[in-house]
Amino acid sequence: MARYGILIYSPAPADPMALTPADLEELERYPAQIEALGGRAVTGFAFQPSTVATAVRGDEVVDGTFHDTREVIAGFFILEAPNLDVAIAIARLNPATRDGAVEIRPLLAPPA
Repeated sequence: MARYGILIYSPAPADPMALTPADLEELERYPAQIEALGGRAVTGFAFQPSTVATAVRGDEVVDGTFHDTREVIAGFFILEAPNLDVAIAIARLNPATRDGAVEIRPLLAPPA
């Protein structure tokens, strides 16, 4: 199966502790929905709020995110899916699509 990196974008500053009970219920159902579509979440993590990020650009180190934006990456997971169409169907079910966005990127195969 192909592997995809799924990036979860939320309005800045992203705070996973601000999830509502309804959000949490949707997130609990999500793994079963992924499997029902023929995919598998390999691993995933939510980031701490973007306000605690540290960015490095060249020799400069600054507190906060790397760039000014309305949305920040709130988390990610690795998805195995038979093809991009299934990965898109899985991404559409993610609760983050309501207020933010979900980005799908095919992963390069590891070197042999």
